[in-house]
Amino acid sequence: MIDRKTIDQVYQATDIVDVVSDFVSLRKAGVNYKGLCPFHDEKTPSFVVSPGRGTCHCFGCGKGGTAINFLMELNNMTYPEAIRWLARKYGIEVIETGFDDKANAERKHREELLALNQWANEWFQQTLEDTPEGQGIGLSYLRSRNFRDDIIRKFQLGYCPASGYGLGDAARKNHISEDNLVETGLCIRANNGKLRDRFFGRVIFPVHNYLGKVVAFGGRILQKKDNVGKYLNSPESPIYYKSNELYGIYFAKQAIQRQDCCYLVEGYTDVISMHQCGIENVVASSGTALTHDQIRLIKKFTTNLTVLYDGDSAGIKASMRGIDMLLEHGLNIKVLLLPDGDDPDSFARKHTAEEYVDYINQHQVDFIRFKTDLLLQDAGNDVRARASVINNIADSIARIDDTITRSLYITECATLTGAREQDIIETVNSTRNRMKLNKLKTENKDTSQASQASQASVASQPSQPSQASETSQSRAAAELMKYVIRYGERTIGDAEDENGNTRPLTFVEYVSETMNNDELSFTQPLYTAIIQELLANKDKPNFTALNFLLTHPDDEIRNYALSQATDNGSTIGVNDDSILDHLYETAEKLIADLALAVVSDKITELDHKIKSGTLTPEDIIESTITLSRYKEAQIQLKRRR
Repeated sequence: MIDRKTIDQVYQATDIVDVVSDFVSLRKAGVNYKGLCPFHDEKTPSFVVSPGRGTCHCFGCGKGGTAINFLMELNNMTYPEAIRWLARKYGIEVIETGFDDKANAERKHREELLALNQWANEWFQQTLEDTPEGQGIGLSYLRSRNFRDDIIRKFQLGYCPASGYGLGDAARKNHISEDNLVETGLCIRANNGKLRDRFFGRVIFPVHNYLGKVVAFGGRILQKKDNVGKYLNSPESPIYYKSNELYGIYFAKQAIQRQDCCYLVEGYTDVISMHQCGIENVVASSGTALTHDQIRLIKKFTTNLTVLYDGDSAGIKASMRGIDMLLEHGLNIKVLLLPDGDDPDSFARKHTAEEYVDYINQHQVDFIRFKTDLLLQDAGNDVRARASVINNIADSIARIDDTITRSLYITECATLTGAREQDIIETVNSTRNRMKLNKLKTENKDTSQASQASQASVASQPSQPSQASETSQSRAAAELMKYVIRYGERTIGDAEDENGNTRPLTFVEYVSETMNNDELSFTQPLYTAIIQELLANKDKPNFTALNFLLTHPDDEIRNYALSQATDNGSTIGVNDDSILDHLYETAEKLIADLALAVVSDKITELDHKIKSGTLTPEDIIESTITLSRYKEAQIQLKRRR
C-alpha cells in the first residue's frame, strides 16, 4: 500500500494540464483548456481541462476527473499504478507500507532491471543515430524498409554493434551490475566468464509493456548466417514474461479505446508499417501463440478484435487454437485474409490508412464462418473429414458463453456445413459439459477457499444504496454527504469547549458533532467511513475534503467522491460564494432534513406493518402508540425547519 504522505506529495505536485497534455493536444480557452476527447471519437473539442479545479471533463461522453482518474480511465491503470506513474513524472519517491523485507527487496530489484533496460534502450538508439556503424548498417536497413525517421524514433528502434562487446563495455563504464545484464538477457556470460552482447550486429526493437516500460528487446540479424534465426528475443526475467506482453500495446492503447477495435498481426514490422500508414490500433503477438494473459490485455481496451493474416494457410491453421481462446474470453472476432503475396507490413506500404481500413471493413469475416470455409476446403466431399470439421467448429462454438451468440453460430454452422442443427446443438452441449467437468477437476481446494474468502471480503465492504432500495433517509443522507465531500474542510463558525475557549468549526466537524448529539447515524457504512477519514486528516496542511477523497487509496471512497464531483455533467464550482456564505444554514437544514427523513421512513414502515394484518392485537396497540410518537416528532421537526 502506498504511504498517504506519498499520495499527498504526488497530488500537490501534479499539474492536470501537464498530465493531460502528455496524451491530448490542448489549446487555451479562457481560464481552461480544450481538446479532442481521448475516450471517444469526435471532431469538435468537448474535453475541458480546468487547472483551477485540478479536474478534466468531457461534455460528450462524461468521462474525466482528477489526473489520477484520467490516467486510470485512459490507460486502464490501477490506482497504485497511476500514483507511481505521476511520482515518476515529478521525481517523487514512492514509499510503500505493508511489505516485508523480502518483498521490498524484490520490488527494488525489478525497478533496477527496468532502469537498466531503459538505459540500454537509450544506448541502442544513440548507437543507431550517432555512430558510423549504426548509421551505415542499422539505419540504412530501416530506411530500406521505407521506415520514416519519425517512426523510427517513435518506436525507439536501435542498433547493437557487431563487435559483440559494445553494450557490455558501456555498461561497465556506467558501473552497471554484470549480474543484472545477464538476468535481463542483454548480455551472455561465456565459459571464460566474460560478457558478450546478446544482440550484437542486430537492429533492436524494444518491447514496451502497456504502461510504457521497456521489459524486453527483439533483435533482427542483418547478415544471413547458417543456423541463426532472423529474430532473437530477450529471455524471460523478473520483468518480462512473454505470455503477458503484446508488441505495440503501449503505442496502440489509446487508438484501440477510441475506435473500440484492435487489429492483431504477427510481427514487429507489421505493427510499425501500419502505424506509419496511419493505423495505430494494432498489436502483435510476435510470432507466438496467443495466451490468456495477452487476451486479457487486449480486453482491457476493447472486446472487438480483427486478426490480419497473409495467404499462408499453414500458418493460419496453426493459430486457430489461439483464436478459440479469444472466444472463451467473450471477444467479438473477425478475420481478414490479405491478398496473395501481401502481409500486413507490405500491404500498409502500398495503401493509405483510409484504403487499408476500407479493405478491412469490406473483406473481414466472422471467425466461425472463416474457420468453417477454410476447413471445408480441405475436407472436400470426404464424409469423415467433413464430420471432423463440424466437430472442430462445434468445439469453437462451445467456448462462447453468451447463449444468444452461441445459438446464432450454431444456426450458421448448420447452414454452412449442411449438418442438422439439432446434431450441432447436442455436440456443442456435450463439449460444454466436458469442458465444465475438466475445469472442476483442475480446481483445487486452495483456489476454492481463496474465492470464498474474497467473496466474504467483498460482502463486508461498505456499499452505496441501490436505486431500488432508495428511501427518504438514503436520499437525505446522500444530499448531506455531497456537501460534506465538497465543503467538508470549510470553517462555518466557532465551537466553545467547557473552559470557554473557542476554536474554528469545520463543516464536517459540525455534521459529525450534531449528528452524535441528535443520536443520528448513517445506515450506509461508506458515509461513516468518509466522515471518519475526513476528521482524521482535517489538520493536514492545505487539506481539502474533495481533493483528499479524490486521491484516496480506497477504490469505493474515491469513486463515490468522483460521483459527487459533478452536477448534471458539469464540473462543480466549489468556490461559489452564494453557497459558501450560507454553509452554516445549509448544514443545519441538511441535518434537519435527515432527521425528518428518518422519522418519515419509520412512520411509513409502521403504517405498513399495522395495515399488513400480520400483527397480534397487542402488537397493533404497541405499534400504534409508537406511530403516534413518531408523528408528533415529525410535526416538531417540520416546525424547526
